[in-house]
Amino acid sequence: MTPQHNVTPATDWWRDAVIYQVYPRSFADGNGDGMGDLAGIRSRLPYLRDLGVDAVWLSPFYASPQADAGYDVADYRTIDPMFGTLADAGAVIADAHRLGLRIIVDLVPNHCSDQHEWFLRARAEGPGSTARERFHFRKGRGENGEEPPNDWESLFGGPAWTRLPDGEWYLHLFAPEQPDFNWDHPAVQDEFRSILRFWLDLGVDGFRVDVAHGLVKAPGLPDMGRAEQLKLLGTQSLPFFDQDGVHAIYRSWRAVLDEFDGERIAVAEAWTPTAERTALYVRPDELHQAFNFHYLNTGWDAADLREAIDSSLDAMRPVGAPTTWVLSNHDVVRHTTRLGGGLARARAATLLMLALPGSAYLYQGEELGLPEVTLPQPADWAGLTVDAQTGDPASTLELYRTALRLRRVQPGLGAGDAVEWLDAPDGVLVFRRPGGLVCTVNTTGTPVRLPTPGRLLLASDRLEATAGEFTLPADTTAWWEE
Repeated sequence: MTPQHNVTPATDWWRDAVIYQVYPRSFADGNGDGMGDLAGIRSRLPYLRDLGVDAVWLSPFYASPQADAGYDVADYRTIDPMFGTLADAGAVIADAHRLGLRIIVDLVPNHCSDQHEWFLRARAEGPGSTARERFHFRKGRGENGEEPPNDWESLFGGPAWTRLPDGEWYLHLFAPEQPDFNWDHPAVQDEFRSILRFWLDLGVDGFRVDVAHGLVKAPGLPDMGRAEQLKLLGTQSLPFFDQDGVHAIYRSWRAVLDEFDGERIAVAEAWTPTAERTALYVRPDELHQAFNFHYLNTGWDAADLREAIDSSLDAMRPVGAPTTWVLSNHDVVRHTTRLGGGLARARAATLLMLALPGSAYLYQGEELGLPEVTLPQPADWAGLTVDAQTGDPASTLELYRTALRLRRVQPGLGAGDAVEWLDAPDGVLVFRRPGGLVCTVNTTGTPVRLPTPGRLLLASDRLEATAGEFTLPADTTAWWEE
């Protein structure tokens, strides 16, 4: 029986949802062992509800040797003991639903761990076995098969092939501990439809699909014919990424998702050469959303941002899918550091993102203004904690809380598929959203004077207004109600 959903029913809730990414090992420690876990996540769900997000995306928590932070999955139906148990996962989902939150889990279909039972069996049964057909095993080139089967490079460096003692090579686009599945094999397709149903039966509201563009490889696994292949990622057609065959897979997944109540969704992590290619993943009978890497990779420049916003919206409009916006996640440097302007610029970028039509993704800790660091956390982060920032109207946490509250109540904010650009000086963006909200953004290094658009709702920095004009400081965004 499918668990009941106590979240507020909403048609197409995901179109303008704010989704908060949790990296389980570093979010909250529930048992005091120094490692984040599901009990810790469960204890923080009220905080996330009060922050104002709609859904929580959990990065991998499956049984794994942890060769790649859990993206090397040994068992897709089991929780790694460091995070808890399947009962803990069920409790997180149930509590989230009672609080009005939805839960999205990571799914890793391109590859598994080399400790997955299928791969262990393939190794044991040897060349020519049916178990090896579920992966990409090949004989090597050269006189004695000592060279890899083709010239593909791993995204983690070196050849994308590893040779076993029996002489055969297996494909791994990532670490050697992550063999790629052969998605031409019916058993692989059947297994993942079963995995989808397992988690949907447990009550999850959707999936973030890791390496969604990588499942299908070009027939014959042809050579690339050049080195430094990773420089082409997301810019050119590659024989191991964004092959047209992936779309039949996602159509079959959409049918599974549609079997369940509560509008269950899937989000594609798809690196493609163009926004138009990304849009193919979110056609009406495929997945619901795709990450907007074009926007994520855009610098703090008004002209570049406007182009990225327009091209993103234009690409999604023909397929009827919402655009997604994201500034930080586990694969990139936090935007407080990456954008180069410190906290002021990061706050301005956040208010710009949250004013755009579509769905927004937040990464754990960005609401505290955290910069990029390696663990353990610095001592000066004591001033950035939730306790330290709560109740301080100038804090980044309260800025996020206010922005997310306004996004819920302001008519049209987040909805739709377009922005209305208004005249603005070089380096400044001004646009109108439905319901009379105007967003003003100064990406320059100096203050600018602008006509006051209306009543000030929220600003990322303090403003000075006089006689129908106001001064917008450098690296500042403001929301106005006409």
